[in-house]
Amino acid sequence: MVKTSPKKFITGITKKEVSAGIVVFSKDNKGLKFLLLQGENEIWNFPKGHLKKNETLEQAALREVWEETGLKIKKINQGFKEKISYYFQQNQKKRKQKIYKIVYFFLAQSYSKKVRLSYEHKKFIWASYEKALKKLKYKNLKKILKKANDFLSSIFI
Repeated sequence: MVKTSPKKFITGITKKEVSAGIVVFSKDNKGLKFLLLQGENEIWNFPKGHLKKNETLEQAALREVWEETGLKIKKINQGFKEKISYYFQQNQKKRKQKIYKIVYFFLAQSYSKKVRLSYEHKKFIWASYEKALKKLKYKNLKKILKKANDFLSSIFI
């Protein structure tokens, strides 16, 4: 999968995808930690994935966290729902397919740090805000992290 500039594929989009994910955090006496996953492409990201038929965004996000990390999230924080969108090109059966992707992110606390990675990922990290910000490559994900951190800072004063 290759990320590309939105301007490059504004016309001729062949597929639209919608995904949902969760910015998972934990809190202890050392402060907030955010969960990041590293895929085979070496890119750090939050747990996320495609919606299944008849699933709500929240249901898909909770399922994806469970499938990708083994963490059972009991409750999504109300008041935090962010959306990013981007274009990318995917090689599919010897041809390139243009995809417009929309991802909705929620925020939720995990009371366990015991992660069981799925086959889709090779590493995970519980990172401070500063460290997570450095690990994330894309500006849109950094913005999501900043919004999540700001939201949590207003709660945990």
